[in-house]
Amino acid sequence: MDTELARTFIAILEAGTFLRAAERLHVTQSTVSARVRSLEEQLGSVLFARNRGGAVPTAAGQRFRRHAVALLQAVEHARQDVGIPDGFRALLTIGGRFGLWEHLLLDWLPLMRRAVPDVAVRAEIGYEEDLMQHLIEGRLDIGVMYTPQSRPGLIVERLLEEELVLVSSDERAPPEPASGYVYVDWGPEFRSRHSNAFPQFGGPEIIAGIGWLGLQHILSAGGAGYFPTRLARTHIAAGRLFVVDAAPRFSLPAYTVQSAQADTALLASALHILRDLARRTEDQGI
Repeated sequence: MDTELARTFIAILEAGTFLRAAERLHVTQSTVSARVRSLEEQLGSVLFARNRGGAVPTAAGQRFRRHAVALLQAVEHARQDVGIPDGFRALLTIGGRFGLWEHLLLDWLPLMRRAVPDVAVRAEIGYEEDLMQHLIEGRLDIGVMYTPQSRPGLIVERLLEEELVLVSSDERAPPEPASGYVYVDWGPEFRSRHSNAFPQFGGPEIIAGIGWLGLQHILSAGGAGYFPTRLARTHIAAGRLFVVDAAPRFSLPAYTVQSAQADTALLASALHILRDLARRTEDQGI
């Protein structure tokens, strides 16, 4: 069976409609429909019932899910086994949000290499939606993210509790968004809490989808924004940024996600080092 058919099937389950699945896969909706027809012909069963609400898996579709996931994981594991660099016994693939790489996962990499020198590491960056999809398909061993989704066969564990603080290039900045404020999208929970804390806020001048981008703009052009203490600490210590103490602070938990069928021996050292690093990061604070 063509793995693209299985990947398309999983994408529809995750997206809920053929159209959104097509957008995720970067193909046309007609291509998605053609793949489903081909898959249904091969299996001799109808896999989706389509209605105004989207695409709902039939009983056959629900049964096929575990086979599709197993197929994708088998192919990915085979690719990784074949692609293990010479001199290494295994390859570990880890993916995380851009902001979680800075001063956390980047610090983890050399510690991991020293602790397990015979395991090669592949590092990836992505948003939650892509990271979750890659975990489901077996393309990632570990995902590190802020807002994971609960999925069968995946283990979600809290890694650390980030604290988002309002920092500014102006020592006398007000305790609410003002001129020069950069809104960094830290996810749905932050959006909700930010709206509740600042109900009169009319909207930012600049919206940054990546924390690093917003932080670099403030450092170069001035302004204010919410950032994890982990990212702002060095700039505060150097006097380039100032904490707006009167402003509310927000919690932002980060999680690790792994497959329940993953090689636990391979992941044990990686997760142990990551948890220890996260504990030390939390203890520093501001």
